[in-house]
Amino acid sequence: MATLEIKNLHVDVVTDQGNKQILKGVDLTIRSGEIHAIMGPNGSGKSTLAYSIAGHPKYEVTGGEILLDGEDVLEMSVDERARAGLFLAMQYPVEVPGVSVSNFLRTAKTALSGEAPKLREWVGDLKEAMNNLRMDPDFTERNVNEGFSGGEKKRHEILQLELLKPKFAILDETDSGLDVDALKVVSEGVNRAHQSNDLGVLLITHYTRILNYIKPDFVHVFVAGKVAEQGGAELAERLENEGYDRYTKSAV
Repeated sequence: MATLEIKNLHVDVVTDQGNKQILKGVDLTIRSGEIHAIMGPNGSGKSTLAYSIAGHPKYEVTGGEILLDGEDVLEMSVDERARAGLFLAMQYPVEVPGVSVSNFLRTAKTALSGEAPKLREWVGDLKEAMNNLRMDPDFTERNVNEGFSGGEKKRHEILQLELLKPKFAILDETDSGLDVDALKVVSEGVNRAHQSNDLGVLLITHYTRILNYIKPDFVHVFVAGKVAEQGGAELAERLENEGYDRYTKSAV
């Protein structure tokens, strides 16, 4: 069983006006097969946590630890973190002009496994994953995220998740900009990856609608850079009814 541990994490965001503290001591442990939902208002530090785990240079860890199976994640480069089993689905995936989806996916799989996948087996896996996500076969010949709709970008992220088979997936507002049909398809993809690979999931969202499809084992409420409360799926239901007012008022 794999374990991702976040211990007393403090993070600053680097801006032109200087550093600004965002995370102020976050503790969180995720194990294989667990689904953790991170919820909270805008500016509470949810995405900062995601990008800090992934190693974005804009975010400076000033204290605490991130451990993957006891190994210090903060000492790893971004690509080393990916090869160790960490996957980030970004809220706003970047475009990569001149690189086809097909080449991108096979290159990523080769980098993770250390050898190129057998072509016939790879083509079969790719076709099956795309069919499950209701993606047009011509999609693989397009440049990565170039001209993609919001729904296409999110399906492409989940396509990567299903094919690359990481230990842990950090999903940063994967439901953002999706209509009801696309949300259902994307959620089904996350659930397939979770069930088939014993995937640990850290799901960051503002809203509870995606939690109707991806059922969390644990819910953590982020406010002002800290975990204000945590509980089970029932906590998300309470947030749906009550909102974040009582947390934000308390923080002020």
